[in-house]
Amino acid sequence: MSDEIRPRRRPFRLGALAAALTAALALLCCTGGAGAFFLTELGGDSTDQMKLAGQECTEDFRVDVTGDMPRISQYGDIQLRNAARIIKVGQEMKVPPRGWVIAVATAMQESRLRNLANRTVGESRNLPNEGVGADHDSVGLFQQRAGWGSVAQRMTPEYAARKFYEKLVTVPGWERMPLSRAAQAVQVSAFPDAYAKHEELAARIVNALAGGAARTVLIGGQQVCDAAAGGKIAASGWTAPIPGGVGSGFRTASRPGHNGVDIAAPKGTLIRSAATGRVLVARCDPDDRGRLSCDVDGHSGKGGCGWFVDILHAGQMITRYCHMVSKPRVSVGQLVQAGEVIGEVGSSGNSSGPHLHFEVHTDGDRTSRGAIDPVPFMRSQGAPLKGAG
Repeated sequence: MSDEIRPRRRPFRLGALAAALTAALALLCCTGGAGAFFLTELGGDSTDQMKLAGQECTEDFRVDVTGDMPRISQYGDIQLRNAARIIKVGQEMKVPPRGWVIAVATAMQESRLRNLANRTVGESRNLPNEGVGADHDSVGLFQQRAGWGSVAQRMTPEYAARKFYEKLVTVPGWERMPLSRAAQAVQVSAFPDAYAKHEELAARIVNALAGGAARTVLIGGQQVCDAAAGGKIAASGWTAPIPGGVGSGFRTASRPGHNGVDIAAPKGTLIRSAATGRVLVARCDPDDRGRLSCDVDGHSGKGGCGWFVDILHAGQMITRYCHMVSKPRVSVGQLVQAGEVIGEVGSSGNSSGPHLHFEVHTDGDRTSRGAIDPVPFMRSQGAPLKGAG
């Protein structure tokens, strides 16, 4: 493979695709179908300004609800303390860390992690609160309505979190669901797709408050740090795309234009989506002579990504998977879940042998400007790439 892989650009506008997908999936949205997960809800606030300490995976996951809180530009001390209370309840109930991420993301959407009173519920305004909302008779961190308990109960963060978890764990398969679907199964919101955009930041908050717990995966009844691979999904919602080891690295001295990493694997090895998201691109990338010749093995200097897929994830993260052996198993606009097979390792395009060229991009930017080193990023998600130091 040459120093640089740049898929040839067809005209592509994220906003236009979002509008088209929204229209095409309107029926699914109205009927509450699993496909109601729109591209427009995969964005969210940038986390570039987050300043967190203690995100290493400690395996004890202790939460201090009274101590100093980390600094996060999007949320203040009171809000993060509420997140810590949500996590602590989950721990006490022995809910796995994936549940903590879902619960924190849900409260981020419902109340921005504030214990809200309601201007139409007089009793609520006489109780300790961190703001006043006006959504029906909803109150508290999770904006729970009257059927969830008394006003005083719903405005007690620990009670509200407990009720959320009690319902979450009754949802079949909630641990592997896209976050938005799991949260919606509990909340039954009028905006079922809105939770997804908070997933990345919620995972980082859980990591900061609970010793890197979002980097764990359940193996043999134990929460194991940094072991999400082979279809196992970390609490962050991420998994390694293939089990192979990293060879050529990101923008090395000898290959400064190499905007991803090469992961060695035999031809036909299954490639999995690294996280839940919406497929942006799934096609054959033309070589340097403009030929769509992806059904044969490529060679160094041929140019092009071969058969490849781009997927948009929560927080406007994008992953790219190049050199597939044949046409991808997914199509543009399709929702794919973390760990879902999207294709097989091959050597199409600008490639001298079977491997996966894997890229991670930020801010919804598919160009080289948005590319970041996948190795530290995937490690921070609990899904390290094998062989990477």
